[in-house]
Amino acid sequence: MSSLKLCLPDSITPEQFLSDYWQKKPLLIRQGLPQLIAMFEPDDILNLALDEDATARLLTQQASPSSASTSLKNGDPDKENHAQWQVKKSPLSPADFDGLPEQWTVLVQNLEQWSPELGQLWQAFDFIPQWQRDDIMVSYAPKGGSVGKHYDDYDVFLAQGYGSRRWQLGKFCDEHTEFVEGEPIRIFDDMGEMIFDEILAAGDVLYVPPKLAHFGLAEDDCLTFSFGCRRPNLMQIIDSLADVATNDSKLFIPMLLPQTVQASGELQAASIEAITAQLLQLLQSDLGADIIRQAVCEVVSKRQYDVLVPEENLTTDELIQALAEGATLQADYSNRLLYNKAGAKPKNNLVTLYANGQRLDGLDETATKLLMRLADGEVIKEDDVNDVDADELMEWLDNGWIWLDYPE
Repeated sequence: MSSLKLCLPDSITPEQFLSDYWQKKPLLIRQGLPQLIAMFEPDDILNLALDEDATARLLTQQASPSSASTSLKNGDPDKENHAQWQVKKSPLSPADFDGLPEQWTVLVQNLEQWSPELGQLWQAFDFIPQWQRDDIMVSYAPKGGSVGKHYDDYDVFLAQGYGSRRWQLGKFCDEHTEFVEGEPIRIFDDMGEMIFDEILAAGDVLYVPPKLAHFGLAEDDCLTFSFGCRRPNLMQIIDSLADVATNDSKLFIPMLLPQTVQASGELQAASIEAITAQLLQLLQSDLGADIIRQAVCEVVSKRQYDVLVPEENLTTDELIQALAEGATLQADYSNRLLYNKAGAKPKNNLVTLYANGQRLDGLDETATKLLMRLADGEVIKEDDVNDVDADELMEWLDNGWIWLDYPE
């Protein structure tokens, strides 16, 4: 799969989406991702949820006489029953699926690690930088299943892969939004005025910005794939700053601070201001810029979930033979591979690569350029790797940064 049509309506450019819709308002994209159709069936996901290495949840909803589906049919979605929810986290067993109530849902995270082919569908969202991609989660639900009315703190593209699901969108929420007490998941009753009410068929995609109330109800057996986009929070950056800064011995030298006569027990505001000034001076220096840059790159290149070790044990000779027979190398989107071009002084044209939270040192120019191409989503063929040591390619495969796609 060398390239994909961007997941946008023909009438909307990436620039228009980012300026008019991104983190502002929802967008329905009919047949935005037709490649998902028939890629998976419900049994595929149910079987995967039982794998001991899967990150899965089973949500069950004990329905009351007035069910969610009934209230939707009556045109009054705010009167959803106050059902008692239960959550069972992985590892799941076949016994967990015995005697389920009528309304239930299975969620499996990080689908990219199980299907590199699915991970390649991220290329349809190339108008969003790779470092903002979180993971692909799949939701399976039989007719009437849902995860309740809720909102997310991140952007998400809800792509229908099997069956159909009805989506309703309401108000933007905030820290004052009240959740139903005593439930193991964050759900609420009041979605405000409905601004969207549509049924998505297989291949359709719905973009939902952060904090927008939404509610999805399965019309039949269905699979919905959530392509989530997330940015780091400030605490992650602060933690990473401290980790990176520990590598510079100069920062362990005690500060020199002006001193005035004062009560022995007092820490004056002037002392705190002097410390603050030195801290800001550091962050605004070339050294500070390098620390911030590395800290940010490490944070955004980390995966939220543990990466599975590839099961395929190729030899170097087998890799060379596969490439000669038409196989290609591509970035494995269950990993995070990215690069940063700027040094402390941009004119240095320094390029640094990161994979899964680690800076990649010791790369020569040829390897650096090839990994940059892979990070950008390019498909690499045999002719592209003539100047790269095959053992180095094997190391990238073993680390899970790339995967070998065999010709059909």
